[in-house]
Amino acid sequence: MAHAREHNIELKQSSLNRENALSALEEANAQWAPSLSFTTTHGFTNTPWSEGNKNVYASSYGVNAAWTVWDGGRRSGEIKRNKAEVRKSENDTETLFRSIETELLSIYIDLLYAREAISVNRSQAEASAAQAERAERLMQSGRIAAPEYAQIKAQADADRYNVVSAEASYASQRMQLKRLLELGINSQLEIMPVDVTEEQVIAPLPPMEQSYAMALETDAELQGKKIAAEIAEINIRTAKSGHYPDISLQAGLSSGYYSNPGGNWATQMKHAFNENVGLTISVPIFDQKKTKTAISQAKIARLNSMLDIESRENEIARTVEDWYISMNSAQTRYSAGLSRLESARLSSDLVNERFQVGYVQVTELLQAHSTLASARHELLQAKYMALLARKMVEYLRNATVSLQ
Repeated sequence: MAHAREHNIELKQSSLNRENALSALEEANAQWAPSLSFTTTHGFTNTPWSEGNKNVYASSYGVNAAWTVWDGGRRSGEIKRNKAEVRKSENDTETLFRSIETELLSIYIDLLYAREAISVNRSQAEASAAQAERAERLMQSGRIAAPEYAQIKAQADADRYNVVSAEASYASQRMQLKRLLELGINSQLEIMPVDVTEEQVIAPLPPMEQSYAMALETDAELQGKKIAAEIAEINIRTAKSGHYPDISLQAGLSSGYYSNPGGNWATQMKHAFNENVGLTISVPIFDQKKTKTAISQAKIARLNSMLDIESRENEIARTVEDWYISMNSAQTRYSAGLSRLESARLSSDLVNERFQVGYVQVTELLQAHSTLASARHELLQAKYMALLARKMVEYLRNATVSLQ
């Protein structure tokens, strides 16, 4: 998890959105400051048929300042909105990381399952290989026919293939984990063993209603939708500012020079120097329904945000319920699987003992072998399905991941 937070490219890209939001907030705060500009203009005029000076040079210089005294609250609204956008960008990054966390958790548990499945398949392959060797000796002594030996040999070959298939599945899952961790093609990745206790499998989960209530508090995506609703509310107030007048102050200093009358540049600049100050009040009377439309659109956005919140709450409820159903199913399968595995193991042991002395039909041997393999795999699946369901419920409750 720590490596993914630091190296995942999607997370890095998402964090750049926060930088954009901070830049927009800085710009919004700067709107309270006055604007200040310097302008200068230079020109030459040629009048070839003039009786006086045919070439005239003119220049002007000015420093102008302006400050908005009142804009109906748009500046304050923009600052509040941009502050909320900063929080939303941070929350979006956290939401993305939460998604990566759950994907990592799922893949990691799949890896644990795949690795143990390799051991189960190897055990089955070793047993069937020993049976094939024994069957070959029985065939050579004439106690079983060649077709019966071929069936046992085929089972041993199939079990060896199952080992290869399990190893390929493990490699595929490990590749997915490397992709999430942004590890290079030559990077080595070893999965540390995790001791999955029976208590983790069979212990009951906390009350589902309690888990749902906690999930509502910890879900980052839901918090992001609440921030979006907050932004929509701010946008409504900002849109309403279009009904109010704008008041602004202007002030400036200017001077200029004109060569036609003649005279010293400095003298002309001194005599032409002037100062100005002004107050502008702009009262909206008719704006082609722009303000009304902006308010209406902002209200619709708020309604959409509220529906998004409700939809996410329902999605959380379904997710919590699904994991509880998965947990109950896995626990039931695990309990039944323990009994089935014990019966299958006893039956397999008895059949093998009889097979060693040549008193078992081949079909009975293969059936016992297949039943044992099926029981072991079903128990293994139930074990890790229960572990995944438990860890997902824990994550929904407190937004933390631990395999302990």
